[in-house]
Amino acid sequence: MRFLGIDYGTRRIGLAIGDELGVATPIPALVEPDLAARRLALAAVVKQRRIDEIVIGYPLNMDGTAGYKAKETDVVAEQLRAEFGLPVHLVDERLTSHIAEQGMNQKQLREIRAKGIVDSRAAAVILQDYLDQRFPPGLVQPPEA
Repeated sequence: MRFLGIDYGTRRIGLAIGDELGVATPIPALVEPDLAARRLALAAVVKQRRIDEIVIGYPLNMDGTAGYKAKETDVVAEQLRAEFGLPVHLVDERLTSHIAEQGMNQKQLREIRAKGIVDSRAAAVILQDYLDQRFPPGLVQPPEA
């Protein structure tokens, strides 16, 4: 199975891929100048990578409630389900951008953000959270030799 992790934003879409081995890896973010171009690029990634399921970050408020951005993500998730005919899972994304920025050069952070690197690292954190729940570490059996 192939999973696509998404950190959905209005300017950039961070992406990560993973599989049943339970490891999420960031891939280049979609930074096209308009939403229509980003959505076309997303469709190409889903097709080229032969994605089976999508995991999208769900931006809950710090108190756990669903605000405006979470409701917007509900709409995006439904659009992805309809467009690709794939399962779409919502995963709490609170603090993922903060985690993704750890260890980065703070002086270059503005440039790094513009390239979508933080977004894709956040997508990897989101996807890794999902994979850890779905395939708990230690339960994955290595392939027989």
